[in-house]
Amino acid sequence: MNKFLKTLEMLRPEGGYVSRGFEYEGIEFIDCEPFTKAEFEAALNQYDAWKAEQDSKAIADKEAAQAKLAALGLTANDLKALGL
Repeated sequence: MNKFLKTLEMLRPEGGYVSRGFEYEGIEFIDCEPFTKAEFEAALNQYDAWKAEQDSKAIADKEAAQAKLAALGLTANDLKALGL
């Protein structure tokens, strides 16, 4: 998926729009709050930093969960064996 579509998902993760092509003018807001072309272009420029932050947070969350499991004497494989 390209950066244009990923930026749309960043701005409106719940959806509510249709995109025809890869230009702002091709976005049709059906069931969501519209954003301006300037807002979209700013978000497009900020996407890489936002994505890096999301990836970093996901890694930190996973490490925190693993630390909690370790404190209980469990591993991710133990949870899989229990069907969790």
